[in-house]
Amino acid sequence: MTSQMTNSSSPTGETGPASATGSSGPSGGQDRRRRLKRPGLAALASLTVVAAVAGAAPGAGAAPAAKPGTPQIKLIAASNSVTLTRSEWMGGVSLQLGTYLSVDNAPLELQVTRKSYKDPIVVKQFLRDGKTTKTKTLPKGTVDDFSGLKGFLEMSIKNAAGEEVLKSADTFCPNNASGRIRPDAPDLNHYPQSCSTNPWTLGSVWGIEKGWATNTTQFDYERGVDLPAGEYTAKVGVAKKYRDLFGIPDDRPTIKVTVREEPAGEDGGEGGVGMAPSKSSSSAHHGGAHGGHDAKSAPAGQPAPDSHHYGPRGADAPTPPELSFALQDRGLANHLGDGKGHTDGSRIAPALQAAPKRPTGKAGAPANTPKPDLRSLPAWDIAITDGEDGDAPGKDYLAFSANVWNAGPAPLVVDGFRKPGANLMDSYQYFYDAKGKQVGYAPAGTMEWDPREGHEHWHFTDFASYRLLSADQTKEVRSGKEAFCLANTDAIDYTVKNANWHPDNTDLSTACGSEDAINVREVLDVGSGDTYTQYRPGQSFDITDLPNGTYYIQVIANPENRLQEANHKNNVALRKVILGGTEGARTVQVPPHDLIDAK
Repeated sequence: MTSQMTNSSSPTGETGPASATGSSGPSGGQDRRRRLKRPGLAALASLTVVAAVAGAAPGAGAAPAAKPGTPQIKLIAASNSVTLTRSEWMGGVSLQLGTYLSVDNAPLELQVTRKSYKDPIVVKQFLRDGKTTKTKTLPKGTVDDFSGLKGFLEMSIKNAAGEEVLKSADTFCPNNASGRIRPDAPDLNHYPQSCSTNPWTLGSVWGIEKGWATNTTQFDYERGVDLPAGEYTAKVGVAKKYRDLFGIPDDRPTIKVTVREEPAGEDGGEGGVGMAPSKSSSSAHHGGAHGGHDAKSAPAGQPAPDSHHYGPRGADAPTPPELSFALQDRGLANHLGDGKGHTDGSRIAPALQAAPKRPTGKAGAPANTPKPDLRSLPAWDIAITDGEDGDAPGKDYLAFSANVWNAGPAPLVVDGFRKPGANLMDSYQYFYDAKGKQVGYAPAGTMEWDPREGHEHWHFTDFASYRLLSADQTKEVRSGKEAFCLANTDAIDYTVKNANWHPDNTDLSTACGSEDAINVREVLDVGSGDTYTQYRPGQSFDITDLPNGTYYIQVIANPENRLQEANHKNNVALRKVILGGTEGARTVQVPPHDLIDAK
């Protein structure tokens, strides 16, 4: 919707720097970003060197003729050698080998969907030749979830003595960091910029533009591969079932790998280790990774275990997901929405501007005006903890993550306006016609400033609430009513009508305003959801004195019906939990929800 959205993507598929307003991320992060090189961008730029490797010079113009609508796919390497820096905090190195999947003649486009949580995931390839569109269903077992093509990339690494020290078959996300390989290729990548790891995702679109290449590295900041300093040889290839499926040549680039020790006194390195998290960062931000992990070492070729435990009783802290290669210069950036179950840490979007002044005149909108459809997802990431900042010590808490998403066909746009000296903002919901023209508004409650560490932004009140219900679902035994800042943290279904594949305000630093703001615009775009993880303050129920037994976590979107929606009948989601144990050692069992076994 062009009236309130701007696409901040650059020709390389990346975005500009964060707005000056909003949270600053881990301490020291800005200085660290300035002094470290940008290996992700350097690797993209080095695609111009691929001429000798891939046999197609970037300046050669259009690709050779091929069957219309059929993508020509190759695995290429940007360089025949890389130097990786071993990081002790990471427990080894990140294997950023500079291999890319290049696509020409036609885009590679896949739609990944499931009808419901009772149905398996289906992957269809779309073949477009400009006149007709054909679809081809990929075989069962191609995917387990929405994170990418399972077992796509095969990797073997041998040491200087010729001994194989690592062999793996890795998932490939086509929506990873990408760039053009020909000057006459499309100037923008219109496909989404990441693959979803949210367990409740319903529909994704994966794609690589014609004349573009996508990095195959799935980057995990805290789980390095324990390779000692030395010389290695890596060979990378595409698994046979995918070569047969997509007609990919059996090209297996060989890359010489030099692993060096991290220079003394540095917290991150060049050539592919990313950056260390701030040791002083202890609170999880909106969807952000819990900082301060210390990774232990692991056997050669194996991921390093996570030694951090949340709280004195040892409940595990969230493990950061694999992040895009383009994020290396931004460190953990735990205010970006990079946490478990999140999809879009690769973008720092510009701030969305609220209307210059509060609306006047009669509130309302034409009867046929498109409206958002807010839907709750069942809770997940459920655990027993000893509380968050501000909770009473010595008590047992049932913590969880929850998401409310927008099924469209219109975005949810809420502006807050502050009266001078007031602690609240007056909120208004705005409405747009099918062409993106603003056609009305309605009062929608208030926004309030939340000063708690881990929040520190403007919350829209009554967006969602949480309740813990009895086994027969008739009694409310606990309430966790919360206000929220709205941000597009997760791609839940990018196949719904009017889904925005490039939503703005994907992080709180640009979505929720600073304490001195006089107005704020918060948006939940079509197809996206907003996750609050269990590691944020207020995201739990006090269960200290609750008897063991069966309960239901209830998530309610728009509980007071302050927002106008296309459908108010799908706003509630339930998740069954079974409490056990004794005080100070409580346990929780989380049965699967249909086919989803996300505890």
